[in-house]
Amino acid sequence: MENKALEDYTRGDLIDILDSNVDAILMVDTTKNLYRSIARKGFFLELLEETGDYSQLIEKLWFHLSETGESISDDYKAFVSYYGKYRGKTSRRLTIYGKESDKPHIIQMNVYPIKDTDKYIYCMDELDDYEYVEEHMTTNKVSTIQSTYLFSMFVDLAKDTTSSISVTEISDETVDSDIKYSQWRLMTVNMIWPDDQQSFLELTDPDNLKVRLEPGCTASIECKMKNLEGIYIWVKLTFCRARTSNNRDFRYVFMVQDINESYEDLMTTLKKYEDKALEDSLTGLLNRGSTETEIRNAIDGFKNGGEQVSLMMLDLDNFKNVNDTHGHAVGDETLKTFAAILQNCAKGKNATVGRWGGEEFIISICDTSREDVLSFAEEVRKSVEEYDFCEAGRLTCSIGVSHLEPEDSFEDVYDRMDKAMYSSKEAGRNRVTQL
Repeated sequence: MENKALEDYTRGDLIDILDSNVDAILMVDTTKNLYRSIARKGFFLELLEETGDYSQLIEKLWFHLSETGESISDDYKAFVSYYGKYRGKTSRRLTIYGKESDKPHIIQMNVYPIKDTDKYIYCMDELDDYEYVEEHMTTNKVSTIQSTYLFSMFVDLAKDTTSSISVTEISDETVDSDIKYSQWRLMTVNMIWPDDQQSFLELTDPDNLKVRLEPGCTASIECKMKNLEGIYIWVKLTFCRARTSNNRDFRYVFMVQDINESYEDLMTTLKKYEDKALEDSLTGLLNRGSTETEIRNAIDGFKNGGEQVSLMMLDLDNFKNVNDTHGHAVGDETLKTFAAILQNCAKGKNATVGRWGGEEFIISICDTSREDVLSFAEEVRKSVEEYDFCEAGRLTCSIGVSHLEPEDSFEDVYDRMDKAMYSSKEAGRNRVTQL
């Protein structure tokens, strides 16, 4: 093109210049869901067909992860048709990956609606400045790391509209689609964990939001929701009603916040403290409260047609002498060793071991005949008798056994087991007694 003075350029000259400089020009007909390439060069020869499916084009341009170009899950593709329609002239910057490239193509896209039709003109250019691409990649990664907000949008319940939609994992820019709020709500519920869907529907119910939230107030729930890769993660869904001078305005900001990492950390911490609350701090066995709960649960199961339940109380003989002779540190080590022996004996059996208090322990055994329970009790007694407790030397234990009867309460079976153990003590220790 000849270099002319400004006043010498004609409309035709400018059209020719645009034609030679714009990388891709498309005509789109949304009614027929088709696009036609008027011009394409460079990367757009790979990206665009001469004619093609418009929904598939929107998928290529928008519905992929911005950091890798990987396709998003099929659930979110249900929104594709709503993102290909525009309310007016639109300019956006896109990040698109080629078929064999691990670096993005940064695309500047301008859309011009053709008045009184469902057609658009797309003009697209690749920004080929290498430094810009590198800066974009770095900025994108940093912002993705720093931002915990996956999604946000503006909602007008009175008009049933959504606007200023931002999906962090796709792009930093917002998009105005023509999807109605009522449509978005019924489509999004499919991304919510089944057990949480009712809570989502209650939170997002328009009538509920109008009544529940005063201007400036928020409402939120925590639930599991699919991310763009189709994986359920913990999120916080929040509605905030905008402050306006008109109380009949029902406009809201809706946000989805990624809380998965912090929620998992919280669950791990709670599990740790839950374990501490259930365990005996010295031996690591179930503590008294947990042991009683296990026994009561076993009794309830038995009375509802479940398996046979037998209980054993075990008490180290003359344990006071260990503390008096060797000190409480040796006594604690002795109790930990005794607990380990009981756990080892119970391996492979339908049994739970707990510390009842002091040197007393209880083993609950299910689905085992009375004869086998007595044999097991003898095995435990012999294992303790034959074990060398180091500084504490050789020790023995007394064992009381009782079997659950249909009419028994917890107190009934416990009382018999306790009496059986003391009968073993009174009969000379180091023995098993069954009542």
